[in-house]
Parts: sequence; structure tokens; C-alpha cells
Amino acid sequence: MKHSYAGRGPRFQWAIGLLALLAALPVLAQDAPRPTPGTPPTVLVMGDSLSAGYGLSAEQGWVALLARRVDSDKPGWRVVNASISGETTAGGSSRIVREVLRVKPAVVVIELGANDGLRGLPLREMRHNLARMIGASQYVGAKVLLVGMRIPPNYGADYANGFERVYRDLAAHFDITLLPFLLEPIAADRGNFQDDNLHPVAGAQPALRDHVWKSLSPLLQKPQ
Repeated sequence: MKHSYAGRGPRFQWAIGLLALLAALPVLAQDAPRPTPGTPPTVLVMGDSLSAGYGLSAEQGWVALLARRVDSDKPGWRVVNASISGETTAGGSSRIVREVLRVKPAVVVIELGANDGLRGLPLREMRHNLARMIGASQYVGAKVLLVGMRIPPNYGADYANGFERVYRDLAAHFDITLLPFLLEPIAADRGNFQDDNLHPVAGAQPALRDHVWKSLSPLLQKPQ
């Protein structure tokens, strides 16, 4: 399964969807809560079970660890974790408008796609959904860190390669920061994963935090 930005097909479709989203945002914004003066700049994390801390206590996941790192190294910032276990890019796309209008983030971290890949969902839809999330984030003035994933080769080389290319193409098109593979520092060691061989154990979470921090920290400049 191959998809490309060349031509009018997939790119045209998600572009039309994005235009429809942007047209709706001002209307939705009328009912959205306004940030109170003095609200700290916020990092909004939109992810799946890898970011929701599946199988871990609330304080053990990499996002919780990241929040403490942010509090220490970037005082005045806060982290809001809106990740949901089992989330697909379609779910994130359906929630993104309300979340960015509610939180008013300065930075949005998008860590989605793993569940699309595991279910073999069409890459065109994944691209469209992620593009919608990036567009909504940029509409409210947020910087975006797109966190990529990889899928096992048994899904077929064309699908696996196309899956990774979705992240690269979107990062280039929207001029955003890309972290190509969330699990890169731990993927080679089976001992870093729970019994399902999908979700990292608590001991692997600091490595994920540090991996994300390298790409995130340059984005944490207070809005003017």
C-alpha cells in the first residue's frame, strides 16, 4: 500500500478536510473557555496507551516523568496529558479541536499512529487525521512535536515503509519537529516491555522521557 503527496488524490482530500476544520474553529472558539491571565504556557500531549502509561501507576509513565522534568528545567511551564489508551489517529482527530481550544497550548506533542498500524488501517486516513491535528494545533499558535512509530515488518514492506513515510512527509510539509521513533532507545531489549511485548515497563520510562526531551526542550520558549 503506497501513498504519496504527489498528485491531487490524498493530499487534496486531507487539504479539503483541513480547510473545513479551520472554517469551523472560529465558531467553536466562541464557546471555548478563555485562559485566565497568568495561565502558564502549556505542553499538551495527545497520545495513545504508550503516553497514557498503560499498565503503570499514574506517576510512572514517561509523560508524568516529563512533567517533572519540565517543572525542574523549564519553570513556569506545565504539561497536560490528554492521552487515551487504544486511541487511533481518528480518535485524536475527533478530539483535537476541543482540546486545543480548552487548553490553549503553546506546544502540542502528537504521539499517535501505533494503533492504526497494528490494525492495518489505511495510511491515507492516518495521514489525513494527523494533518488535521497538526493544522488545529498551529491554528491556535502552538508549536508541534510529531512523535513517530514503526510497525513490525510482517505487515509488509510497502505498508511498513509507507507508515514511517507518513510522519516524515507531514513534518516536512508543516515544517514541524519530528521525533521519528518513540521507542528507539528501548526497542532492542525485550526486557523493556511488559508481557504483551507492546507496552514498556516502568523501568524503561525514563529513557523515553529523555528521548522526547531532546526534541521537546528547544520548543519550550515562552510565548511573547
